[in-house]
Amino acid sequence: MDGRFSKLLLILTLLHVLSNARGQLGEQLARRLAPETSPDIQEAAVRQLIQRVVGGQASKSFEVEVNKVLDFRSYQISLQDNGKVLIVGWDGVSVCKGFHYYLKYVLNKDLEWFKTHIELPENLQLPNVTIRSKSASPIIYYQNVCTWSYSFVWWNIEQWRRHIDWMALMGINLSLAPNQESVWQDVYSDLGLSAEEIDAHFAGPAFQAWQRMGNIRGWAGPLPPAHRRLQQLLQQRIVQAQRELGMGVALPAFAGHVPVAMRRIFPNASYSVAQRWNHFPDPYCCSLFVEPGEALFQQLATMFLRRMVDTYGSNHIYFCDPFNEMLPPIAEPEYMRATATAIYDSMREVDGDAVWLLQGWMFLNVDYWKDQLIEAFLTAVPRGRILVLDLQSEQFPQYQRTFSYYGQPFVWCMLNNFGGTLGMFGSARLINTGIGAARSMANSSMVGVGITPEGINQNYVIFALTLERAWSADNLQLSNWFDHFVLTRYGVNDTRLVQAWQLLRGSVYDFHGLNRMRGKYVLNRRPGLSLKPWTWYNASSVNEAWQLLLSAKDVVPLEDERYAIYEHDLVDITRQYLQLSIDQIYVNLKSAYRKSQLSRFQYLAGKLQQMLDDMESILASGAHFLLGNWLEDAKQLAPSIDQRPVYEFNARNQLTAWGPNGQILDYAGKQWSGMVRDYYKPRWNMFLDSVTLSMMSNRPFNATIFKQRVANEIELPFSNLTNVYPTKPVGDTWLISQDIYIRWNSYAKNTEFLHNNRLKLSISESTAQHRNHNKRNNKQ
Repeated sequence: MDGRFSKLLLILTLLHVLSNARGQLGEQLARRLAPETSPDIQEAAVRQLIQRVVGGQASKSFEVEVNKVLDFRSYQISLQDNGKVLIVGWDGVSVCKGFHYYLKYVLNKDLEWFKTHIELPENLQLPNVTIRSKSASPIIYYQNVCTWSYSFVWWNIEQWRRHIDWMALMGINLSLAPNQESVWQDVYSDLGLSAEEIDAHFAGPAFQAWQRMGNIRGWAGPLPPAHRRLQQLLQQRIVQAQRELGMGVALPAFAGHVPVAMRRIFPNASYSVAQRWNHFPDPYCCSLFVEPGEALFQQLATMFLRRMVDTYGSNHIYFCDPFNEMLPPIAEPEYMRATATAIYDSMREVDGDAVWLLQGWMFLNVDYWKDQLIEAFLTAVPRGRILVLDLQSEQFPQYQRTFSYYGQPFVWCMLNNFGGTLGMFGSARLINTGIGAARSMANSSMVGVGITPEGINQNYVIFALTLERAWSADNLQLSNWFDHFVLTRYGVNDTRLVQAWQLLRGSVYDFHGLNRMRGKYVLNRRPGLSLKPWTWYNASSVNEAWQLLLSAKDVVPLEDERYAIYEHDLVDITRQYLQLSIDQIYVNLKSAYRKSQLSRFQYLAGKLQQMLDDMESILASGAHFLLGNWLEDAKQLAPSIDQRPVYEFNARNQLTAWGPNGQILDYAGKQWSGMVRDYYKPRWNMFLDSVTLSMMSNRPFNATIFKQRVANEIELPFSNLTNVYPTKPVGDTWLISQDIYIRWNSYAKNTEFLHNNRLKLSISESTAQHRNHNKRNNKQ
């Protein structure tokens, strides 16, 4: 008995030591990456943020203090004798997090991406509360390298200023600063490349994320050098604002990808040609890759990074992904070890305190990245000098199979969105429990939590949930959390709104499975007879939640600033219902085609076209669902009027063809007003007409001819159009939504033509897939 007890005590002691070591590693790493901005500067920046959020008069009710004596990443809130609320934090971000907590949980006020200002009463009575809180995550991370192309690409400093405020309020203390083209322009010019050779390498603004990672080159350019200079100035202001609040910023390091013209300057160096990515043709693919072991690599890496640090300053963290969605040329441990060593050494040459920020996305290719290759790559760098972003932990976690990244610290990340696509989607339960499970896993090297969406401005509830869970040491009570989310979102405690969001929590926001959700609903995919729509929840939950939202119109006062959020949500859920219904109609259309039921097919085709018209109408009523805003922002970014067509081309092509010939067709498609009317509906009209003609002539539908026609007549020409779209909403959202609800619920009950052909993936099938996935993970 004594022996077993002693052994158990030893195990518990070792686990405690490992847990403490992990905690110390995370805190040490976070301290190293924190900016050296003085407390005075951080306090001033927080005061200005509070003024922007609640207004000058209300901001006088709050006092702030940055005090390094506090526990790391903690805050304290108390009511002072002068009647003001004092918020003290370890750094500016901690103070902002405390301020956000006070707004949300004491005053029941909240903000989000689309709402960054809060109205407080003039004679605000501040409750007497004392609150202390410490972040369970030394690092709370935000951004994906792709977010800069899918969501931030056209932003100006005012848009960034609001977003940085939101980041600080959510407790985020680490992000990216990927803009680098102006620095590379100087480097390439100094090395002897001509302006034409440099222009041929840089992609257009909507595609620079993939040019930076070596996937493509030159597509949708050229861009004027003025664009690169202006973007550098913008990023300098962004970085300054972030550091003044206490955020650390990761700069890009050299990953090895260079223009093909580099052969002319260094003809004797050893290069390999980058893999062709997503079938991009010449001259838009296959830049050169300089092997990290080459002397030229070290020369370019240090030359580039020194200039980046001179331009933007440094928080000692640098991101570098040499093999993003591309395979290394040699699948040997020795090669991986030498590659990682050379990359890290190039950073350390410039900054002795350098930490390498690495996306774990490449390890998702389990057929190539075997355990011994990953171990060789990661352990080539001293422990604590690589910080790995486990990029999609909520669905495809890699920290489990890599044994917690072989001891290197990692950040548990929630990705959720690809391409900035729309559609209600999320995994609230998995996020809530997964973060805690990763923290408590034996020998865990987890040091933080992050959100890494490819695009934002959708499914805000899931991102807010993840960031709040990042700060919390314990699981959140999801039912209560959603109830309070509703209260702070609309400013009222109404049973119908609560029920609506609980229905959404148990349906659209309860995904679990291995299906790769890319936002490609039938509506915004190229039509054909082989599409396979699927869902993971009972669609009646969306219908019921929609009805509840409609019925709650009068509880959110029209003059209240939160009514705009109510209208946004009403547009979103109407859009969700329509796209689900289009999925269902499509399944029945395929059935009618297989059974040669021409009259049924024509009837359903008419209903689908009517649904597309309704989709356009509801989207046009929503301020955040307008193609016009995206296109106008792109044109406004152009340095001169004559360059606006290039920027508009970038904006249109990213949404549609995503390449010269539809290389990644519809990957970043959006259900936006204008897109539905002039892109999605014309495709469906062409498809429905073509299938109808084939049925009438008793000939099979010719998919090959249709693909050629739709590409040449609709998809590719859309990138070159210059028609103007509204930038202001049209119509009354509630009336339009109510009309759509009455029409389609009546139709669904009475039609003889719409049969219950089940979508391919049921809830039970998705659950079974998830269980099998867990079994595989447990075995690993």
